Amino acid sequence: MSQEFFALAHELSARGEPFASAWVVKTEGSSAAKPGAKALISAQGALIWGWLGGGCVESITISTALEALQDSKPRLIEIDLTDELAGMPCGGRLWVYIEPVLPKPHLLIVGSGAIAESLSQLAQLLNFRVTVDDPRASRARFPGCQLVTDDLDGSKLEITPSTFVVIATQHKSDHLAIKSALEKGARSIALIASRTRAQIVLEYLRGLGVSERELQIIRAPAGLDLGAKTPEEIALSILSEIVALRHGATGAPLSTIGRNLCPDVL
Repeated sequence: MSQEFFALAHELSARGEPFASAWVVKTEGSSAAKPGAKALISAQGALIWGWLGGGCVESITISTALEALQDSKPRLIEIDLTDELAGMPCGGRLWVYIEPVLPKPHLLIVGSGAIAESLSQLAQLLNFRVTVDDPRASRARFPGCQLVTDDLDGSKLEITPSTFVVIATQHKSDHLAIKSALEKGARSIALIASRTRAQIVLEYLRGLGVSERELQIIRAPAGLDLGAKTPEEIALSILSEIVALRHGATGAPLSTIGRNLCPDVL
């Protein structure tokens, strides 16, 4: 049974599907599930493998697993099996460890210039899966990246709600690439451009019928204000903004918001 558990977990991970694993780690008194019982739970709240005792045990576990998938934090929960109101008068307790398993964040870079090269290298250091879409992209310049070199209209691009898109082409048709990414549901879209050009692109998008609400996920110009000058510094600025967005942070100096630099360590 454990082999099936690990095989399915590996398969889900390989497909980039988010899920949570749940393990019964301890029981006291009467409990249908015993230590070592385990299950896999989908991001849609379905028990896709395993058994934890049925009934409210699984309901509570699934509800907690969905919370864990939202904030990416594991949980250890105690479930009281003596609670008649919960419909579980079994006379015992059990503890379930729940761990979310999320796919790597996906960075899609449209373009292949010096900034794109720096973006791809830094993003991989930050554990992003990186795709580069440009006819001129090569393995020598973008090691470790998935390359798309024959996609003139963007139809072959994989874009999901976990995809961060960076438009780095400096091309007159950038607004079309942005519109395509919007239609495919990208998490965010960053445009490398001057402030003047960024405003021109945004106006083009309004002319194409893109709503103000949709425009909110577009970062134009891309990046945080680091005073960046070189391609490497610009890439750092852009990825800093993406990391902040991914974690729901402000990007403000920690000294101004009362946080320790490493709160989990210090």
